[in-house]
Amino acid sequence: MNTSSAALAAISGLGFGLSLIVAIGAQNAFVLRQGIRREHVLPVVAVCAASDVILMTAGVAGFGFVVNNAPVLLTVAKYAGAAFLLGYAFLAAKRAFSASALTAGGGAPIALSAAIATCLAVTWLNPHAYLDTMVLLGSFASTYATPDRWFLTAGAIAGSIIWFFGLGFGARLLAPVFAKPRAWRVLDSVIALVMTGLAVSLLVS
Repeated sequence: MNTSSAALAAISGLGFGLSLIVAIGAQNAFVLRQGIRREHVLPVVAVCAASDVILMTAGVAGFGFVVNNAPVLLTVAKYAGAAFLLGYAFLAAKRAFSASALTAGGGAPIALSAAIATCLAVTWLNPHAYLDTMVLLGSFASTYATPDRWFLTAGAIAGSIIWFFGLGFGARLLAPVFAKPRAWRVLDSVIALVMTGLAVSLLVS
């Protein structure tokens, strides 16, 4: 095993995972809201992280099996993955110019069961969750050799865990910042740049 290539794959996976997760959406808005209110933060972030572990692993394992049995699909995955990345970069750039303030809102406290149910709904009923993990990450990972592919997956999973726990437990400090549209615009601009860079690296690899 090449330690250098494994480390690069893990770092690439970390950046790729964060690029997919760090965006305005129902899931992040819910985690942020719970973090600000300090309600059931650990169960909520744990459900989000565990869901990503399952989806990312399944996506990479599935694409790895397909590619091993049909190598010609590697080329298809390469260009399809680049196309998806560029599409996401475009959407992130579009959000950067139209982002609005994100507010946690008030309301009465919710029960633990309700918090978990809501978290599962915004995760597993969101089509983008499957597109991000089982299609986009899977196709991107399929361009790596088998050992490095799983280092990339581990990096993406680490990015998910870092983001959700950081967002959930750091939300109280971040709330004043992310209540301002400018903060989300800057964040989405960075996402657009990262996505574009990954798409280019995928095409030239």
